[in-house]
Amino acid sequence: MSNGETSDAFLQQVFRKVDADGSGAISSNELQSALSNGTWSPFNPETVRMMIGMFDNDNSSTINFNEFKSLWNYITQWEKIFRSFDEDRSGSIDKNEFRKALTSFGMFDRDGSSTIDFKEFRALWFYVTEWEKCFRRFDLDGSGTIDKHELKIALSSFVLIVTNANVYIYNDNANFIEQE
Repeated sequence: MSNGETSDAFLQQVFRKVDADGSGAISSNELQSALSNGTWSPFNPETVRMMIGMFDNDNSSTINFNEFKSLWNYITQWEKIFRSFDEDRSGSIDKNEFRKALTSFGMFDRDGSSTIDFKEFRALWFYVTEWEKCFRRFDLDGSGTIDKHELKIALSSFVLIVTNANVYIYNDNANFIEQE
């Protein structure tokens, strides 16, 4: 087992606790109850259904242990990304931390010149404008920051479609957002 990886034995314990009815599969209601316990604020039921749908490989509307492991890894990876940008460990990403996050992606200097020309600036401006709209949508409490709970809701509402040549990002309303 590599460093930072969670053991199957531990995940089996967690799985059994979340699988309240002992059916061997976790329903959206069971998952919602488990996710609510950590923050005292419930996840949106639609978000939970989408999380189940993302990992429900057998189309049972539930997740079995292997699907649960995939969901666990997905959430853990996004939490690690969040923590890496939350430098002050406040539980939210402020505008300076967000700026550093965008800079670290380096995606607007498409020609690798270490400068941004007007065409790249326009793309950046469009991107920032769209993300600002998105940010406002997921800043549920209007605090001006997105905490871990709000980030999980935001991330779970996007679908990533990868083809051989392109990456397409759609929001939960199936509206096209971006092609990379």
